[in-house]
Amino acid sequence: MLNPTSSIVGRGLGRDVGLITDGRFSGATRGIAVGHISPEAAEGGTIALVKNGDQITIDLKNHDISVDVSDEELAERRKHLPKFEPKVRSGYLARYQALVTSANTGGVMKGYDELF
Repeated sequence: MLNPTSSIVGRGLGRDVGLITDGRFSGATRGIAVGHISPEAAEGGTIALVKNGDQITIDLKNHDISVDVSDEELAERRKHLPKFEPKVRSGYLARYQALVTSANTGGVMKGYDELF
């Protein structure tokens, strides 16, 4: 995420534009950057419903992020949300996609609590 945040700051938009993603950060970000949004888009999280032009409010003081779209509109968008189809279908990345939970549940293996 260093490239996107550097690009925002490099264009002089660091005080006006925030980056919100369900992706992960290395720690070398700049400006307002919120990562690990959960549940992720691939799991049907609200971030999957955001469209270009939607207003998003980042309230740093109250630790809150909200998309300024009505619940009815979000419900309508959810009806038309395509099912996530992973691009990688073999190897360790495919296993990771199939077996690991989102950050909001700890990013652990599904069923891990049943093993111990």
